Amino acid sequence: MKKNLNFVLITALILQGLTLFAQQKRLTLEDATWMNRALFPASVPQLQWIGDRDEYAYAKENAIYKVTAKKGTETLLLDLDMLNADFHRNGLDSVKRLPRLNFSERDKCSFSLGSKYYDYDLSTNKITLVNSLPDTAKNIDYHRESGKAAYTVKNNLFLAVDGKQTQITFDEDPDFVNGQTVSRVEFGITTGTFWSPGGSKLAFYRKDESQVTDYPLVNIDARVAEVENTKYPMAGMASEQVSLGVYDLQSGKTVFMQTDGPRDQYLTAVTWGPQGKYIYIALLNRDQNHLKINKYDAETGAFVKTLFEETDPKYVEPEHPLYFNPEKPDEFIWFSERDGYDHLYLYNSGGELIKQLTSGEWVVTEFLGYYGKDKIFFRSTKESPLQQNVYSLGLGDGKLTRITPGHGTHSALISKSGKFIIDIFSNTETSRQYNLLSDKGRLLRVIEADKKPLQDYKLGEMLLFDLRAPDGTTLYSRLIYPADFDKTKKYPVIVYVYGGPHAQLVTDSWLGGAGLFLNYLASEGFFVFTLDNRGSANRGRDFEQAIFRHCGSIEVEDQMVGVNYLKTLPYIDSTRIGVDGWSYGGFMTTSLMLKQPETFKVGVAGGPVIDWKYYEVMYGERYMDTPETNPEGYGESSLLNYADKLSGKLLLIHGTMDPTVVWQHSLLFLQKAISNGKQMDYFVYPGHGHGVRGKDRLHLNTKIADYFKTNL
Repeated sequence: MKKNLNFVLITALILQGLTLFAQQKRLTLEDATWMNRALFPASVPQLQWIGDRDEYAYAKENAIYKVTAKKGTETLLLDLDMLNADFHRNGLDSVKRLPRLNFSERDKCSFSLGSKYYDYDLSTNKITLVNSLPDTAKNIDYHRESGKAAYTVKNNLFLAVDGKQTQITFDEDPDFVNGQTVSRVEFGITTGTFWSPGGSKLAFYRKDESQVTDYPLVNIDARVAEVENTKYPMAGMASEQVSLGVYDLQSGKTVFMQTDGPRDQYLTAVTWGPQGKYIYIALLNRDQNHLKINKYDAETGAFVKTLFEETDPKYVEPEHPLYFNPEKPDEFIWFSERDGYDHLYLYNSGGELIKQLTSGEWVVTEFLGYYGKDKIFFRSTKESPLQQNVYSLGLGDGKLTRITPGHGTHSALISKSGKFIIDIFSNTETSRQYNLLSDKGRLLRVIEADKKPLQDYKLGEMLLFDLRAPDGTTLYSRLIYPADFDKTKKYPVIVYVYGGPHAQLVTDSWLGGAGLFLNYLASEGFFVFTLDNRGSANRGRDFEQAIFRHCGSIEVEDQMVGVNYLKTLPYIDSTRIGVDGWSYGGFMTTSLMLKQPETFKVGVAGGPVIDWKYYEVMYGERYMDTPETNPEGYGESSLLNYADKLSGKLLLIHGTMDPTVVWQHSLLFLQKAISNGKQMDYFVYPGHGHGVRGKDRLHLNTKIADYFKTNL
């Protein structure tokens, strides 16, 4: 392998230029786990544009201020005393802190307290109760414009209007679930309900899980442990069957869209047309390689037409709705990877392609909306796969303007007129900063400067650089040096890995995308290395699809490119290489320990996928097909078939109530290791799901750190 040492970004010591005295502070495990308040990057609470005005609001010390974008004139809108005085006038109990206020106009906002929703007119001091929900309400979808709310109780859907509750669905069988997410949130949709423009109709998912296997999770809190079943459709087995209903609030009737086709197809990209007459649904077959964008009559449920179709020999992955143009309601924007990268395409409502809006060997990562006249804003990796910048694009003239200056990872809040942009960014030198920019990218003012929260801490040098895969593909990497690095010594290294789709670990952002825990490990005398292999996010279709039907093969090959580079460094002890990861990273950690036993001495794998046939349908079949159609791939990727290769120190960690990577995975591997006479370590977190959160997170980080300190 030829090593490419052209550094994409080289950041010097994070604390470069600080005094020797200030550098003596060390990260603790508590720092790394809890990020005490002093270690948080700068933040601006309740930052928002006010309606269609070029004015923004923000909160500071229990007060809300308004700022004019053009001149920067700042005015107090409201403080806690003023709010509580108005609460008293309107017969409400006082509060100890400001609720989240959503401004529709300079003097008008809305907020919620518990299950109650209010409108607040600051000019008249009037607070009006708009709606209220029962305490049992879940999956709440509040339509701010109309004040209506949809919610679920158990498996049925309800509606609240002016505090009056109406039940919409009446399924007594718990196998039929209404108004909740479907497809295990694998297609970018995180809700089960969809309000029409104006709020006169409500679309909702209904899923039939009667054919899906009940998977037992065991709750040990009761004196006699209780089984808590969850519906878990494993790859190749029966899946849920989804339909989409539309409830008309005026008539009180529900119709279901006539989504003909196999019952286990996926219904994604649910989008209302601007007038609320039609609803658009992306129908994706279970093989996930054939997509249809269909139009339906929301009044009758009748199929109107297929606008267009997309196919791919591997898979099509819709993750976005249709974005209709408010100025031209017969036009919409669609995300597609059809040319190899996620780009924007302009269509009319008849399904005719008007033009491709963006193109190039980079991806659009987020559509930010239509602003001003015939202009859109979006985020993309155009400058570098490590960066996220904000751009505007004229729909008529095609003029592309980069808004955000410098390098880094940017997001944006854009004024309704599109004339002003609040740029929220971080990069390798900046933890977080808020800037106000013009629509041409000119800096108008700094709203909140970088706090430099780690300036008093002694951290190691961090480098971002690229290497080359055997086929020449660029692989981006990050290396964190020990805080007390001495080039005459030899150090152990921990490879921190994820390696799967929808994740990118190496970025031009604060700490290079590494968290404080990885920097803590470096401060304890380890090199910490990370590489984004083929299969990970934001590099285009072919880069991600490289793992198709063979998870755990190319990823291991690419990770070894990084490891082999590390072995060339004179200060790396090649006999002391460890690896750590969770979820797909747990799968990769275990894969590397078993497939490269001569290289890796120690591994810690959390929530690991062990055999893909025990993983769920939607994700598993996209990347691996089914066990029946791809037996070779499933056999090749199953880590049960490599348990006899274990030679290093391996710790598997699992939450006993994990609903994502079920506990069975690591238990099966433990059983296989025992049957092969292989010693390994195993630890569970009772009651935890896919990850360890809350107060027990410190326990987890301590266990991981101690395992590497003891064994590496």
